[in-house]
Amino acid sequence: MTDMQGRFVELWSRNGGARAEAVYADLAQRYGEPIRHYHTLRHIRRCLRYFDLVRNIIPHPDLVELALWCHDVIYVPGAGDNEPRSADWLRRSADDRMATCERICAMILATQHTGAPEEPDDRFACDIDLAVLGAARSRFLADGVRVRNERSDLDDRAYEMQERRFLGSLLARPRIYFTDYFHARCEMRARGNLTWRLGLETRE
Repeated sequence: MTDMQGRFVELWSRNGGARAEAVYADLAQRYGEPIRHYHTLRHIRRCLRYFDLVRNIIPHPDLVELALWCHDVIYVPGAGDNEPRSADWLRRSADDRMATCERICAMILATQHTGAPEEPDDRFACDIDLAVLGAARSRFLADGVRVRNERSDLDDRAYEMQERRFLGSLLARPRIYFTDYFHARCEMRARGNLTWRLGLETRE
């Protein structure tokens, strides 16, 4: 059993989930789909590293961690309902055994990044999902390539327009990160990365 599998199995079982190893196998298979380059277990592993930094200040850490594991389990390039379908996957997998399932589903939906979450747990889930935007420029660029590789259905112009809309919407927020921890840790570098990226596209 790998470290990732062991971590998931223990977390899932501790929170009332059944068939933990089978659920993990399904989850891992989905994150390993050939179409994926960014939305993979690599992304989840990095989310968990950020999560581990703040576990002690999250009100309900197990619920946030489960949301992070599951938030991209369903990914169809260009689809607008990946997060709702990921939440549905969790409901099916939990099989009415996980009392906190709907709360976790709400956090999964929050990672659509369409507004400011009200609940602290939701804010941590969103900030952790976007923490990579505040990484070093080289990693930011590498992630951009991976995301682009998932959208072979779009030509370069169409992809650029879509990317600019999303990144621009984040940059237009008063705060990219809703929690004090990630605002202090990532905000300045993320704004620098986004401003650079949008400016680079303008010059090209």
